[in-house]
Amino acid sequence: MPEFTLPPLPYAYEALEPHIDTQTMQIHHDKHHATYVNNLNAALKDQPDLQSKSIEEILKDLNSVPEGIRTAVRNNGGGHANHTLFWEIMGPNGGGAPTGALADAINAAFGGFDQLKAAINDAGVKRFGSGWSWLVLDGGSLKVLSTANQDSPLMEGQTPILGVDVWEHAYYLKYQNLRPKYLEAWWNTVNWNAVSERFSAK
Repeated sequence: MPEFTLPPLPYAYEALEPHIDTQTMQIHHDKHHATYVNNLNAALKDQPDLQSKSIEEILKDLNSVPEGIRTAVRNNGGGHANHTLFWEIMGPNGGGAPTGALADAINAAFGGFDQLKAAINDAGVKRFGSGWSWLVLDGGSLKVLSTANQDSPLMEGQTPILGVDVWEHAYYLKYQNLRPKYLEAWWNTVNWNAVSERFSAK
C-alpha cells in the first residue's frame, strides 16, 4: 500500500547554526516528524482511498475522513504537512528580506517586511501552548494567523506560504522558555526563494 514517508532534510543538521542548534534539528526531524508520519500511516492503514491522496488533499477535505480516525489524521497529517513546509522554507545562508512579487505583496498587505515580521512574531508569542504562526494566502490576500497544535491552514481553505513552529520541541534546547528570542533568531534561517515559489504557485 502507498505510504507517506519522512522527507529527507534538504541540508545538514548543523546548517542552521547558530540560530537553530544541531541537536534540535536532529530530534525535531528524525524523531518528532517521523512519529507524525508513522502515526498517520497507522491511521490510514485500512483507507486505500485516502492513501492515494496527497496530504494537502486530505487536510483540505478533513470532513471526508472517517470520524473514528479524523483526529489522528488531523494531528499527525497536519504535523507531517506543517513540518515538510518548515524544512523547505529554511536553509543555510538564509535570512534577509523577500524580493520581487512577494515583497510587493507584503508591502501592499502589511506596509513592509518589518511589519510582517512583527505580526508573525506577535502571533507566535501569543499562541498559548503549542502551535504555529503563519503567513497564508486566503482568497488571494496575504494574512498572518496562528493555529493550535498541528492544525494546518489548509483545513480552513488557506494556502500556507511561510510557517514558524512554536512548539517547545522546536526551540527549547537552545532557548528554553524564551520563545520571543527564538522567533527573532528564526528569521535568519528563512529561504526566501522557497517562500516566493510557494507564493507564485498560488
